[in-house]
Amino acid sequence: MSNYEGPKRLTGKKALVTGASRGIGAAIALRLAQEGADVAITYERSAEKAEAVVGEIGRKAVAIQADSADAAAVKASVERAVSELGGLDILVNNAGVARGGDVPDWTLEDIDLTLDVNVRSVIVASQAAAKHMPDRTSRIISIGSCLGETVPFPGLSVYSASKGAVAIFTRGLARDLGPRGITVNVVQPGPVDTDMNPADGEMADGQRARMAIPEYGKPEDIAAAVAWLASPEGHYVTGARITLDGGVNA
Repeated sequence: MSNYEGPKRLTGKKALVTGASRGIGAAIALRLAQEGADVAITYERSAEKAEAVVGEIGRKAVAIQADSADAAAVKASVERAVSELGGLDILVNNAGVARGGDVPDWTLEDIDLTLDVNVRSVIVASQAAAKHMPDRTSRIISIGSCLGETVPFPGLSVYSASKGAVAIFTRGLARDLGPRGITVNVVQPGPVDTDMNPADGEMADGQRARMAIPEYGKPEDIAAAVAWLASPEGHYVTGARITLDGGVNA
Protein backbone atom coordinates (compact mmCIF):
# COMPACT_ATOMS: atom_id res chain seq x y z
CA MET A 1 0.00 0.00 0.00
CA SER A 2 1.42 3.40 -0.97
CA ASN A 3 2.07 5.97 1.73
CA TYR A 4 -0.62 8.39 0.62
CA GLU A 5 -0.79 11.47 2.82
CA GLY A 6 -3.01 13.71 0.70
CA PRO A 7 -6.52 15.03 1.22
CA LYS A 8 -9.46 12.80 2.14
CA ARG A 9 -11.55 13.86 -0.83
CA LEU A 10 -13.83 10.80 -0.77
CA THR A 11 -14.87 10.68 2.88
CA GLY A 12 -18.30 9.08 3.20
CA LYS A 13 -18.37 7.75 -0.36
CA LYS A 14 -19.17 4.14 -1.30
CA ALA A 15 -17.22 2.59 -4.16
CA LEU A 16 -17.20 -0.65 -6.15
CA VAL A 17 -14.07 -1.63 -8.09
CA THR A 18 -14.37 -4.69 -10.31
CA GLY A 19 -11.49 -7.09 -10.85
CA ALA A 20 -9.48 -5.65 -7.97
CA SER A 21 -7.62 -8.57 -6.41
CA ARG A 22 -4.31 -7.42 -7.93
CA GLY A 23 -2.55 -4.95 -10.19
CA ILE A 24 -4.29 -1.77 -11.29
CA GLY A 25 -7.62 -2.73 -9.71
CA ALA A 26 -6.06 -3.33 -6.29
CA ALA A 27 -4.17 -0.01 -6.49
CA ILE A 28 -7.42 1.81 -7.32
CA ALA A 29 -9.31 0.18 -4.45
CA LEU A 30 -6.55 1.09 -1.99
CA ARG A 31 -6.31 4.69 -3.20
CA LEU A 32 -10.06 5.25 -2.96
CA ALA A 33 -9.99 3.87 0.58
CA GLN A 34 -7.01 6.06 1.50
CA GLU A 35 -9.06 9.05 0.42
CA GLY A 36 -11.90 8.04 2.72
CA ALA A 37 -14.23 5.76 0.71
CA ASP A 38 -15.67 2.45 1.81
CA VAL A 39 -14.84 -0.02 -0.93
CA ALA A 40 -16.22 -3.26 -2.36
CA ILE A 41 -14.11 -5.23 -4.83
CA THR A 42 -14.89 -8.14 -7.09
CA TYR A 43 -12.68 -11.04 -8.02
CA GLU A 44 -13.12 -14.17 -10.11
CA ARG A 45 -10.82 -16.82 -8.61
CA SER A 46 -8.20 -15.14 -6.43
CA ALA A 47 -10.08 -15.18 -3.13
CA GLU A 48 -6.92 -15.11 -1.03
CA LYS A 49 -5.52 -12.11 -2.91
CA ALA A 50 -8.86 -10.32 -2.74
CA GLU A 51 -9.07 -10.80 1.02
CA ALA A 52 -5.51 -9.51 1.32
CA VAL A 53 -6.56 -6.32 -0.47
CA VAL A 54 -9.55 -5.98 1.85
CA GLY A 55 -7.26 -6.45 4.84
CA GLU A 56 -4.85 -3.82 3.54
CA ILE A 57 -7.65 -1.29 3.08
CA GLY A 58 -8.02 -1.11 6.83
CA ARG A 59 -11.55 0.33 6.82
CA LYS A 60 -14.98 -0.88 5.75
CA ALA A 61 -14.42 -3.14 2.75
CA VAL A 62 -15.78 -6.32 1.22
CA ALA A 63 -14.62 -8.81 -1.41
CA ILE A 64 -17.32 -10.22 -3.71
CA GLN A 65 -16.79 -13.25 -5.93
CA ALA A 66 -18.13 -12.56 -9.41
CA ASP A 67 -17.22 -13.76 -12.89
CA SER A 68 -17.34 -10.65 -15.09
CA ALA A 69 -18.18 -12.85 -18.09
CA ASP A 70 -21.48 -13.73 -16.37
CA ALA A 71 -23.98 -10.88 -16.70
CA ALA A 72 -26.14 -12.16 -13.84
CA ALA A 73 -23.09 -12.32 -11.55
CA VAL A 74 -22.15 -8.76 -12.51
CA LYS A 75 -25.61 -7.48 -11.62
CA ALA A 76 -25.61 -9.42 -8.36
CA SER A 77 -22.21 -8.00 -7.39
CA VAL A 78 -23.51 -4.46 -7.75
CA GLU A 79 -26.57 -5.25 -5.63
CA ARG A 80 -24.42 -6.87 -2.95
CA ALA A 81 -22.04 -3.92 -2.90
CA VAL A 82 -24.99 -1.57 -2.38
CA SER A 83 -26.28 -3.77 0.44
CA GLU A 84 -22.92 -4.24 2.17
CA LEU A 85 -21.80 -0.61 1.91
CA GLY A 86 -25.17 1.05 2.38
CA GLY A 87 -25.21 2.71 -1.03
CA LEU A 88 -23.03 3.37 -4.07
CA ASP A 89 -21.45 6.61 -5.28
CA ILE A 90 -18.53 5.38 -7.40
CA LEU A 91 -18.26 2.51 -9.87
CA VAL A 92 -14.88 1.63 -11.37
CA ASN A 93 -15.17 -0.88 -14.21
CA ASN A 94 -11.68 -2.36 -14.06
CA ALA A 95 -12.14 -6.07 -14.77
CA GLY A 96 -10.69 -7.08 -18.12
CA VAL A 97 -9.06 -9.83 -20.12
CA ALA A 98 -6.53 -9.79 -22.94
CA ARG A 99 -6.64 -12.32 -25.76
CA GLY A 100 -4.55 -12.03 -28.90
CA GLY A 101 -2.86 -14.00 -31.62
CA ASP A 102 -2.88 -14.57 -35.33
CA VAL A 103 -6.22 -14.28 -37.09
CA PRO A 104 -6.49 -18.00 -37.98
CA ASP A 105 -5.94 -18.89 -34.33
CA TRP A 106 -8.83 -16.88 -32.89
CA THR A 107 -11.44 -19.04 -31.24
CA LEU A 108 -15.07 -18.13 -30.75
CA GLU A 109 -14.57 -18.71 -27.03
CA ASP A 110 -11.76 -16.13 -26.90
CA ILE A 111 -13.80 -13.60 -28.88
CA ASP A 112 -16.85 -14.08 -26.67
CA LEU A 113 -14.82 -13.88 -23.46
CA THR A 114 -13.11 -10.66 -24.54
CA LEU A 115 -16.38 -8.97 -25.47
CA ASP A 116 -18.30 -10.31 -22.48
CA VAL A 117 -15.74 -9.16 -19.90
CA ASN A 118 -14.36 -6.02 -21.53
CA VAL A 119 -17.58 -4.62 -22.98
CA ARG A 120 -20.76 -6.30 -21.77
CA SER A 121 -19.77 -6.30 -18.09
CA VAL A 122 -19.08 -2.55 -18.29
CA ILE A 123 -22.53 -1.93 -19.73
CA VAL A 124 -24.31 -4.25 -17.30
CA ALA A 125 -22.51 -2.95 -14.20
CA SER A 126 -23.05 0.67 -15.20
CA GLN A 127 -26.76 0.10 -15.75
CA ALA A 128 -27.13 -1.69 -12.42
CA ALA A 129 -25.11 0.91 -10.53
CA ALA A 130 -26.89 3.93 -12.01
CA LYS A 131 -30.17 2.83 -10.42
CA HIS A 132 -28.66 3.31 -6.97
CA MET A 133 -26.42 6.33 -7.48
CA PRO A 134 -27.29 9.73 -6.04
CA ASP A 135 -27.66 12.54 -8.54
CA ARG A 136 -25.03 15.28 -8.88
CA THR A 137 -22.20 13.58 -7.00
CA SER A 138 -21.81 10.08 -8.46
CA ARG A 139 -19.12 8.79 -10.78
CA ILE A 140 -18.70 5.93 -13.27
CA ILE A 141 -15.10 5.38 -14.37
CA SER A 142 -14.04 2.61 -16.74
CA ILE A 143 -10.52 1.37 -17.35
CA GLY A 144 -9.89 1.25 -21.07
CA SER A 145 -6.54 1.15 -22.87
CA CYS A 146 -4.41 3.31 -25.13
CA LEU A 147 -4.83 0.36 -27.51
CA GLY A 148 -8.47 1.36 -27.86
CA GLU A 149 -7.27 4.22 -30.08
CA THR A 150 -4.25 2.78 -31.87
CA VAL A 151 -3.19 -0.74 -32.81
CA PRO A 152 0.62 -0.69 -33.00
CA PHE A 153 1.21 -4.43 -33.23
CA PRO A 154 -0.53 -7.36 -34.95
CA GLY A 155 -2.62 -9.72 -32.87
CA LEU A 156 -4.52 -7.02 -30.96
CA SER A 157 -7.60 -6.61 -33.15
CA VAL A 158 -10.28 -8.04 -30.86
CA TYR A 159 -8.78 -6.60 -27.67
CA SER A 160 -8.43 -3.15 -29.22
CA ALA A 161 -11.98 -3.33 -30.56
CA SER A 162 -13.26 -4.10 -27.07
CA LYS A 163 -11.43 -1.14 -25.52
CA GLY A 164 -12.53 1.15 -28.33
CA ALA A 165 -16.10 0.10 -27.61
CA VAL A 166 -15.69 1.04 -23.94
CA ALA A 167 -14.51 4.53 -24.94
CA ILE A 168 -17.52 5.08 -27.23
CA PHE A 169 -19.93 3.65 -24.66
CA THR A 170 -18.49 6.06 -22.11
CA ARG A 171 -19.26 9.04 -24.32
CA GLY A 172 -22.81 7.87 -24.88
CA LEU A 173 -23.45 7.09 -21.21
CA ALA A 174 -22.13 10.52 -20.26
CA ARG A 175 -24.95 11.96 -22.38
CA ASP A 176 -27.50 9.56 -20.90
CA LEU A 177 -26.63 10.34 -17.29
CA GLY A 178 -25.62 13.96 -17.73
CA PRO A 179 -29.07 15.32 -16.80
CA ARG A 180 -28.63 13.62 -13.41
CA GLY A 181 -25.20 15.15 -12.92
CA ILE A 182 -23.47 11.74 -12.92
CA THR A 183 -20.10 11.89 -14.65
CA VAL A 184 -18.85 9.04 -16.84
CA ASN A 185 -15.22 8.81 -17.98
CA VAL A 186 -12.67 6.31 -19.23
CA VAL A 187 -9.05 6.10 -18.07
CA GLN A 188 -6.78 4.59 -20.73
CA PRO A 189 -3.50 3.17 -19.40
CA GLY A 190 -0.52 2.38 -21.55
CA PRO A 191 2.28 0.06 -20.40
CA VAL A 192 1.94 -0.36 -16.64
CA ASP A 193 4.24 -2.55 -14.57
CA THR A 194 2.03 -5.43 -13.39
CA ASP A 195 2.34 -9.19 -13.39
CA MET A 196 0.35 -9.24 -16.65
CA ASN A 197 2.73 -6.82 -18.40
CA PRO A 198 5.97 -6.59 -16.38
CA ALA A 199 8.46 -3.84 -17.08
CA ASP A 200 11.16 -6.50 -17.48
CA GLY A 201 9.07 -8.79 -19.71
CA GLU A 202 10.01 -9.94 -23.20
CA MET A 203 7.65 -7.40 -24.81
CA ALA A 204 8.73 -4.46 -22.67
CA ASP A 205 11.48 -3.01 -24.85
CA GLY A 206 9.20 -2.96 -27.88
CA GLN A 207 6.59 -1.05 -25.91
CA ARG A 208 9.14 1.44 -24.57
CA ALA A 209 10.26 2.13 -28.13
CA ARG A 210 6.82 3.61 -28.87
CA MET A 211 6.74 5.86 -25.81
CA ALA A 212 7.68 9.54 -25.61
CA ILE A 213 8.79 8.88 -22.02
CA PRO A 214 10.37 5.42 -22.32
CA GLU A 215 9.43 4.05 -18.93
CA TYR A 216 6.56 1.98 -17.61
CA GLY A 217 3.89 3.50 -15.42
CA LYS A 218 2.92 2.19 -11.99
CA PRO A 219 -0.54 1.00 -10.91
CA GLU A 220 -0.57 3.93 -8.48
CA ASP A 221 -0.37 6.34 -11.43
CA ILE A 222 -3.65 5.00 -12.77
CA ALA A 223 -5.19 4.97 -9.31
CA ALA A 224 -4.35 8.65 -8.80
CA ALA A 225 -6.18 9.61 -12.00
CA VAL A 226 -9.22 7.56 -11.01
CA ALA A 227 -9.29 9.12 -7.54
CA TRP A 228 -9.17 12.60 -9.01
CA LEU A 229 -12.06 11.87 -11.38
CA ALA A 230 -14.02 10.39 -8.47
CA SER A 231 -13.43 13.44 -6.28
CA PRO A 232 -15.33 16.74 -6.22
CA GLU A 233 -12.45 18.22 -8.24
CA GLY A 234 -13.49 16.06 -11.20
CA HIS A 235 -17.09 17.21 -11.24
CA TYR A 236 -16.87 19.03 -14.58
CA VAL A 237 -15.19 16.23 -16.54
CA THR A 238 -17.49 13.80 -18.31
CA GLY A 239 -17.43 11.82 -21.54
CA ALA A 240 -13.63 12.13 -21.52
CA ARG A 241 -10.76 9.80 -22.37
CA ILE A 242 -7.92 10.31 -19.90
CA THR A 243 -4.87 8.60 -21.39
CA LEU A 244 -1.87 7.73 -19.19
CA ASP A 245 0.55 5.99 -21.54
CA GLY A 246 3.91 7.75 -21.40
CA GLY A 247 3.18 9.16 -24.83
CA VAL A 248 2.44 5.95 -26.73
CA ASN A 249 -0.42 7.71 -28.52
CA ALA A 250 1.29 11.09 -28.80
